[in-house]
Amino acid sequence: MTKTTPARVVPFDQLDFAPRFDYGHMAKVTEVIGGGDGSLLGTGFGRFENAEIPWTVKYDEVLLVLEGEVTVRTAEGDLTAAPRDCIWLPNGTELTYIAESALVFYAIQPTNWAEE
Repeated sequence: MTKTTPARVVPFDQLDFAPRFDYGHMAKVTEVIGGGDGSLLGTGFGRFENAEIPWTVKYDEVLLVLEGEVTVRTAEGDLTAAPRDCIWLPNGTELTYIAESALVFYAIQPTNWAEE
């Protein structure tokens, strides 16, 4: 594992949001902390605009809705969260992220899921 970076403040207004995968027109993300920091925990923010994004999570994930409303459609039903609500998504969950306009904070573990 990489040496852990020191504790620090990460100012929101200094983060750069970038398009995400094939859904860049619907989702932009920015990492706050991740593998490059020597952490097993990955965190960041995501912005959704007119989004309907299918995905299977390959990590444990918690979403905290900051602005707007997010629905996560799963085989078990829809999970809808408003500001200050959280959604828990265990590894392997097949889903669709749905949002008209929303800002979320996410935490995933392990952060290096794409390397495994």
